[in-house]
Amino acid sequence: MTHTGTPLAAALPDADRLLDAATAAADAAACVIRPFFRSGVTVDDKSDQSPVTVADRTAERTIRAILAERLPDHAVLGEEFGLERAGSRHCWVIDPIDGTRAFVTGRPTFGTLIALLENGVPVLGIIDQPITGERWIGMRGRPTRYESRLPGTIGTRRCTALKLAELSCTSPEMIADAPTPYWDALRRAARRVTWGGDCYAYGLLALGQVDVIAECTMKIWDWAALVPIIEGAGGRVTDWHGRTLHAQSDGTVLAVGDPAMLAGAVSLLNTGLPAR
Repeated sequence: MTHTGTPLAAALPDADRLLDAATAAADAAACVIRPFFRSGVTVDDKSDQSPVTVADRTAERTIRAILAERLPDHAVLGEEFGLERAGSRHCWVIDPIDGTRAFVTGRPTFGTLIALLENGVPVLGIIDQPITGERWIGMRGRPTRYESRLPGTIGTRRCTALKLAELSCTSPEMIADAPTPYWDALRRAARRVTWGGDCYAYGLLALGQVDVIAECTMKIWDWAALVPIIEGAGGRVTDWHGRTLHAQSDGTVLAVGDPAMLAGAVSLLNTGLPAR
């Protein structure tokens, strides 16, 4: 059985115009990215040693151009080129290729992330996988949508016991920088752990294929688009303390498909012990 999500917040004003802009940007970014996939593209290392390619940079410029044309009064924050038009209550947050390591090694588990914040709160999010043709769209006041030729139905899975849960995390190296030493307690409590996936794993959580994701060192462009998608599918996204994510969050992200698992996962991540 799945949770389909029943958003309680008021619908987003001017929602269709905002969604049209976001989907146009995602369509254009996909056209930019596809020719570079498995093409032997040159990989550069940024100052933090994370990889970047011409596909990342060109896709972000393309997204920015479309948003600037359609919504010129909105701010834009992107991983590669920073913040433009600061001060607007609306800010688009972009990660042109979330999972560049997957992209440069030919794995179709990366995605383009496009989010809209209203007064700092994520109200619209898109995960777009340009190779498989999958797209997840979350928007305040509407259930999450999944657009694809592949099998899949939106709705997180009912899974109240962590011992039955499928746990996912992008990489063991990420956990080496965790703010607490207890991630392994969550791993031991779960049924299984799988590594890899980046934003794609969050899309799978919204489809009821994954139950829990716990990661850290996440920037706002890594998680902003995920919040409306997962919550619109019936799940929850918080930091490791169970708090709402915001621009000054500590970089930890905890996503659960069944909200009943949240307290137990938070307890394990902070104390190493199950919730009482």
